Amino acid sequence: MDKRAVALSEAAGCVVIYCAAVLLHFVYPLSRGAALSIVFGAVNESVWEHTKIFAAPYIGWALLQLCWLKVHFRQYVVAKVIGLYLMAGMIIGASYFLSLFTEQNIFWLDIVASLIAVITAQAVSYRLETADNRISEYFLPALMLLTLYYLMFFSFTIFPPKTDLFRDPVTGGFGIVERIAEKE
Repeated sequence: MDKRAVALSEAAGCVVIYCAAVLLHFVYPLSRGAALSIVFGAVNESVWEHTKIFAAPYIGWALLQLCWLKVHFRQYVVAKVIGLYLMAGMIIGASYFLSLFTEQNIFWLDIVASLIAVITAQAVSYRLETADNRISEYFLPALMLLTLYYLMFFSFTIFPPKTDLFRDPVTGGFGIVERIAEKE
């Protein structure tokens, strides 16, 4: 494994993931609610939906890396799943942490917090991918966690729990069903 190539790829991934997430933030309204945009785009302004827009580019970039990098597959998958959960946790945690100090979202702080989450996820997954460790033993649990992650995203976009994590601060609504009902 060429650690330098992996490091450069992870650094490039920070830019690609973040830019793709910004595009996915707007894909739902721009596509007028197309089915694919519901799966990958933000259907409202909730913390959950903002976490979702980073997940697809993160996994997409990881799949592209698998095509051109020579990595240990099982170790790589485990590292990327850990990075994915870390990134999501940091975005959610930052949102709640920032809400302790202000009642309104401060746009630039959200951007910085999300960027830090992406960079941290990429850095941690790099360290796990390239270290001499035994994380490949957790390959099957990592696959199950990855599956769970996407099942939650797909189901909670349509049927979100009625908690603050899923509440749109702009409309006060939850998920996509209420957005569709608002249009009618």
